Amino acid sequence: MDKNSILGIVLMAAIIIGFMLYNQPSPEELEQQRREAAEQQKLEQQKSDAEAVAPFDSISAAEAQTIAATVRELGTTDSLTHSSTLKIAGATLTAAADGKIGGTVEAGGKVFDVASLTAGSTLPAGGAEACKALRKALADAARYRGFAKYISGDSATVKLANKLVSLEISNKGAEIARAVLNDYSSYDSTAVEMMSPATNSYGFTLTTATQRFDTREFFFTPHQVGDSIVEMSLDLGDGATFAIRYTLLPDSYLVRMDVLQNGMQAVIPSTVASMDFSWKQKMPRNEAGRVFEERNSALYYMFMDGDVENLSENKSEAKEVSERFKWVGYKNQFFSAVMMARTNFSSAEFDSEVLENDPDFIKTMTTEATLEYSPSAANPASFTFYLGPNSYPLLSDIQENIYPESNMNLTKLIPLGWSLFRWINTLIIIPLFSFLGSFISNYGIIILLLTIFIKIILFPFTYKSYMSQARMRVLAPEVKAINDKYPGQENAMKRQQETMALYSRAGANPMSGCLPMLLQMPILIAMFSFFPSAIELRGESFLWVKDLSAPDAIVSWTANIPFISSTFGNHISLFCLLMTVTNILYTRITMQNQPSSSSMPGMKWMMYLMPLMFLFFFNNYAAGLSYYYFLSLLITIVQTYIFRRVVNEEKVRAKMAENAKKPRKKSGFMARLEEAQRKQEALMREQARQNAKKRR
Repeated sequence: MDKNSILGIVLMAAIIIGFMLYNQPSPEELEQQRREAAEQQKLEQQKSDAEAVAPFDSISAAEAQTIAATVRELGTTDSLTHSSTLKIAGATLTAAADGKIGGTVEAGGKVFDVASLTAGSTLPAGGAEACKALRKALADAARYRGFAKYISGDSATVKLANKLVSLEISNKGAEIARAVLNDYSSYDSTAVEMMSPATNSYGFTLTTATQRFDTREFFFTPHQVGDSIVEMSLDLGDGATFAIRYTLLPDSYLVRMDVLQNGMQAVIPSTVASMDFSWKQKMPRNEAGRVFEERNSALYYMFMDGDVENLSENKSEAKEVSERFKWVGYKNQFFSAVMMARTNFSSAEFDSEVLENDPDFIKTMTTEATLEYSPSAANPASFTFYLGPNSYPLLSDIQENIYPESNMNLTKLIPLGWSLFRWINTLIIIPLFSFLGSFISNYGIIILLLTIFIKIILFPFTYKSYMSQARMRVLAPEVKAINDKYPGQENAMKRQQETMALYSRAGANPMSGCLPMLLQMPILIAMFSFFPSAIELRGESFLWVKDLSAPDAIVSWTANIPFISSTFGNHISLFCLLMTVTNILYTRITMQNQPSSSSMPGMKWMMYLMPLMFLFFFNNYAAGLSYYYFLSLLITIVQTYIFRRVVNEEKVRAKMAENAKKPRKKSGFMARLEEAQRKQEALMREQARQNAKKRR
């Protein structure tokens, strides 16, 4: 090791030692650290001793004084004996005028005399647990005050029912524990439950500067009126009451929920101006086609201006909303649970979690909302639950008859497409579908009649399209002659001009054949949105199809095949297969009607590829949708063959020859097209001259 290395090591050591000496704590700091460590050790020892001794210690004199003071403050006092009594969960405590405590406490299934647990008494068997229960009761009394006696009890339910819905209202939390739709079943033949104890929970929370009261923690006292009304109440003493009343409307999916109170100023400070609402639901799977149920399930909410928004259907998402909103709804493919406020919610935090690996549940949805509250108001909040199917007529009826003064927009829960397609569905398809359903029970027949009706409406345009194709076929030899006369790319403009001039003289328009397709496209797209969300098709059978709202699988398998399982699915739908075969046949017929198709082999194969792509795309869709497209294509093929038998192309040729002899005024479109062609031709000539100059 050379001298420089040794010197470097010495310098590094000196720097490290100097740094350590510089940062060494002073004697005062060391003493402070020692005292803090000793104090911490003492506190931990006291905590450990308290945890070890308290459960087995008797009630001390200081604790007895605290119990007596709490009973006198929160309990009821006898005017004659001046003794006070406080009933709290698991305990009934008394305090005499001289401060002596008594009463009973429950622990381990036994009832103990409080006096036997005080200091100086020999604890009976099980007394340690009784002391622990008494201390907990005292802590609960301090925390919940007037609510304390309701934090424990025996769970019970009250049943409300009409023809459509059966409800069970639980006394624990005064919430709907179970809501069953009487007319609907899940894919596994179990009842459709909009709410159940294991999957749904909601409640209200009042928060003061020192306390927090959550209705889900209390056991309410039920008071039932008939089979449609129940009131769950808490008697808080001194005339203060808090209650939640449920009213199930007759022959309806609507449930009114009113928050009622009296004298709450004695319990809740007047400064409390808001109440929190929390609602969490684990949404169960109801449909055989899980893919579509997931895709059509989401958390929806509507702002006060009528704008309806929703969280993502395809991924987990959380969102905070600071604007006022009218309702929040948990919607799956065919059913929704919606909570509508009489006034509004002030703000909220929404969360939707996708449960990808859960075979029985789809998503977990959570709402943490705030609404205005006043302790002096007799009815500080009112709501209406909608627990039912996503039926357009039903949701429209709520808008018109239940909340006529508000624009509820509940029909936005049904995904019927964008504005134009939604207009077609709501004004044409749904009314026609409902009309046919009023006297025909078989929805397969209804879809057939609906398809025929649409085809009749479009028949004039379809006929015009075929006639346009016939004219193009008649002109095909002349078009070919023009192509032969002006070959090559350099004659493309001249070739196009001559072709358009030929069309103009003959009275043919190559674009007219596109009109029927353009008119049909909005209807086809509207149907694409309508069928997967039509509750009317759910569970309806037709031929081999058990459920027109789900895929009609004729072959299924469980093995996961890469790419195939994720895109095509683990089944083959027969109506989708029939639609594909019919689509290929229709494509072949269409290609035969197009005289120019033979010159574009690439386009020809692309046309045949599209039906195969539709096979992959529609295999997981509702059988009713594939059935409609199959019928539509089949009727179109029949129409084409009828047109071929009826239309005489020789007469078409003669008519076109006659038109060619007549002087024709150019249409605005043709005039603009020819003008554009002339400008393009002039531009190309100018470019050719410029290129020639550059070459020189």
